[in-house]
Amino acid sequence: MNIAVSAVAPFFKNGYLVTCERTREAVLIDPGDEVDELLEAARDLRANVTQILLTHAHLDHVTGVARAKSALNVPVWLHKDDLFLYERTVDQGRMFGIAVEQPPPVDRFYQPGEVVRFGDYQVDVLPTPGHCPGGVCLAIGRADSEDRALFVGDTLFAGSIGRTDLPGGDIETLLASIRNVLFAFPDDTLVHSGHGPDTTIGVERRTNPFLT
Repeated sequence: MNIAVSAVAPFFKNGYLVTCERTREAVLIDPGDEVDELLEAARDLRANVTQILLTHAHLDHVTGVARAKSALNVPVWLHKDDLFLYERTVDQGRMFGIAVEQPPPVDRFYQPGEVVRFGDYQVDVLPTPGHCPGGVCLAIGRADSEDRALFVGDTLFAGSIGRTDLPGGDIETLLASIRNVLFAFPDDTLVHSGHGPDTTIGVERRTNPFLT
């Protein structure tokens, strides 16, 4: 699995391009203001992006969706419980004094137990509400293996957790999502967050001040 990550001002939000090294099929995760860098990485890798996968619909995670959809013409996925945020992207931008383009309509909503496939890999979609109602984490690994890397959006960070003071956020729900869903993975599971550096489940289980 080849992982390209980029983050730019003003939010320094991590966007990801995840590519199957054998087939070059790929998924684009949370394209934001860094979308041009991710599209360039796809060209450099000769990746065939087949899906745009959103962990949630806060402003910084969707500002690049329109550009990505225009360039790639592939389905955009989102959890239906975050549609109210997605449809108000322009209003979210106004809250920060930023003019943003309304992203295109969602093509597909994640269903319970949803599995998305690309190349030799599969994406297990795990509902993890709390940061927002429709937050999901994406567990990606080879279809013939139980090993997974977690792309967690703003659910969990290195040494921190997602904020819960925005519409639809709830601290107890978020903590339950982390403990019951993410902490079910082995300690050596890599965690790729929406902001900041990578971490592992074991490190966060032992040292995260919000969870110890």
